Amino acid sequence: MTTTPQHCPGFESNKNLKSFICNCPECGKEKEIFSDEFDRAHKCDGCGKEIDFTQCRLDAGV
Repeated sequence: MTTTPQHCPGFESNKNLKSFICNCPECGKEKEIFSDEFDRAHKCDGCGKEIDFTQCRLDAGV
């Protein structure tokens, strides 16, 4: 007898991820990354320049 999983495979390893949005310093376009992606290079979808997420401002939601 097979059982149906109660959630998607990989759910446990991803359930604590946080998302962050940073504006490109060149063109201002928003870019979203997740907390497990900080160590990767990210390019702006608008202008193609690399975004340094360590320079981004984190705004709390109201």
